[in-house]
Formats: sequence, structure tokens, C-alpha cells
Amino acid sequence: MTDTTQTNGGTPLELETLQVRGTPRQLGEGQGEALRDRIGAFVEMRFASVRTYLDERGLTDDGLLDVGRASLEVHRGWDPDGVEEHEGIARGAGVDSVALYTATNMTDMRDVLLLSGAPDAEGCSAVLVPGSHTADGDALVGQTWDLNPPDVAYIVAIHRQPDGGPETWSVTCGGCLSLVGINSEGVSVGTTNIKTFGARPGVGYLGVLHKALNQRSALEAAAVIEGAPRAGAHTFWAADATHQVEYEATPISHVRRDTRMGPLHRTNHCLVPEHQRIEGEPPNDSSKARFARIETLLARRGHDIEGLQRLFGDRSDGVHSVNRYEEDDQGTATNSVFIASPVARRAWACRGPADRGRWIELSFGGAR
Repeated sequence: MTDTTQTNGGTPLELETLQVRGTPRQLGEGQGEALRDRIGAFVEMRFASVRTYLDERGLTDDGLLDVGRASLEVHRGWDPDGVEEHEGIARGAGVDSVALYTATNMTDMRDVLLLSGAPDAEGCSAVLVPGSHTADGDALVGQTWDLNPPDVAYIVAIHRQPDGGPETWSVTCGGCLSLVGINSEGVSVGTTNIKTFGARPGVGYLGVLHKALNQRSALEAAAVIEGAPRAGAHTFWAADATHQVEYEATPISHVRRDTRMGPLHRTNHCLVPEHQRIEGEPPNDSSKARFARIETLLARRGHDIEGLQRLFGDRSDGVHSVNRYEEDDQGTATNSVFIASPVARRAWACRGPADRGRWIELSFGGAR
């Protein structure tokens, strides 16, 4: 795989890796201790960002921690091992467990307080490409992860080696449970953000992804997504060598798609009519432009890793491009990119935009 460099001539952003092993508590404490200062700064940054977000809409963050506390207890009843790992992270980092849960699942916790108002441009772009459309006949999946530009400083790749269950790689923010990732069975998962009314205290999206990533097949991961007592609306995808599925999910409903008819792609607006009627805000120009561009780029066959890197690095639509820069001044930037081959049980990832980060391979013999 060829390293990419920043288009502005700067040094490529490096993606730090961290390996942890043991029980859920040990997995969490290992992350918290290794990333202690970064996690504390991340929590402060996330709360400062949400206060600005809410202040612009005439609200305060009163009650936000109460939402986080109630959601953590729902999560504890649904996946106690996941919560034990989360609390291990908090303990290792020396931060409050509820504050960490609220900060790391902030889009869900915030949406319980506010779902309408002026549109914003947060979100991600995801693709699921079946073997019928790839160069070697093996499925490929991946996405950008786009959110607050300051988040890029906290992106890490975590290699978990639990005492029970498959090993996992996840590209996430320090202090967070799994975000987008792959496990040693080839199961890969990811998400994009959408907004609908009906948000409630419940399991944050990171908890859903974390449990899904610990499954041994895409169908088992799909069952986790379907059955989760979700706090907010998101799309989720899960893939392995034979199945690639995607969900448009509100807290109380979901609609499933798969790749039997060809590639799937997703940005940050609802496609399901029933969900469109309860969207918290209209689709923004960025989400619509990225959706249309990816549809065009996916139309051909013969996709490969390098081709998906180029897709995620596309700047054809300026500030509304798939590849999002901080200097676009849209309030959102590409913080990381992830591409996985479930058949090969390998992934490739970078920190920052696809053309500004150094791509590394994530495998279960180590990363290089």
C-alpha cells in the first residue's frame, strides 16, 4: 500500500496504535492508563463543544449528565462486559465514568435534549461493495469518520486481545469504546450519523458498535444492532466474507438493506420514508452532495483498496466533498478513514483525510 501525503505539502498525519489484552476491566484500564492525559483533554473538549452547540440554539447543557447516567445504566443491563470495559477506561484515565460515557456518545446524549433547529454538517460517508463489484471478487467495506475538527488529535487505533471472544482492531477516539473496526473473524462494523425525533436514554452508538464487533459473523452483529435499546438514530453497517448489511435505525425502529443487488452507500440523511417524516432536520447540502458523488463513483465494477482510498479522498465538490478539510470551515472535517477486507481479515486506516494521513495496515499479526 502506498503512503499518501498531504495535498498542502505537509507531513502526513500518523495514526498511533495501542495494544491491550485481558479481561474487560483490564482492556479498559490499559487504554485509560496509556491515554490518560489525552482522554481527560478529550472529555473537556467534547463538553466545551456541546455547550457552544446548545448555546447557539438558546439552550444549556442542564440535564445532559442525567441523560448520560440513565443511558449508562441501560447499557449496563444490556452489555455488562462493555460497561465494565468503559468503566475500566474511566478508572485508568482518572475521569468520571458518567462524564466519559456522555462525552464519548455525545451525539446521542445531545440529541435527547435537542433534535430540531438549524442544520449542521456533521456526519460520515460509508460504502459496502460486494464481491460482484470488486477486482478480486472479495467484498470491501469502509467509511470516513467526520465530526468536530479538534477530534483528529485524539484518533487512535486500538488492538484488543480479550480473554474471551475475537481480537479486534478499532479506529476510534482515545477513551471511546469501539467505533469503526474489524475483528479476527473478519466481521467489520461502522456507522454514520442521522437525526430523528424520539431520542431517549439508552445505549449509545459506541456501545452498539462495540458489542457488534465482538460477534463472530455479520449476521450475529446484525442481531445485536436490531436488538439494541438504542438512544439515538444512526445508520449501522456490518459485514463479513458472505454478508454485508446496513441499517437505518431510529431508537425504536430499523430498516435493513443488503448488497445482494449491488453496492450500498450512505451519508447523513434518511432514505426511508417513515424515517424522513420524523427527521430532526432537513438533509443538508453536504450530505446530499456526498451521497450523489459516491453513487457515481460506485457505479463501475472492479473496485480495489486503492480505488476506495481515492473515492474517500475525492474533492470534486469543494466544501461539500466526500473528503472534508478543516479549512472548508463547515464545522466538520474528516478525522479518519477506514477500509476493510473481511475475507482477508485485514483493514487499512489513516488519521485525518484520506490524502493527508499515512495509511497503515491493521491485521492480526500486527500493524505495519
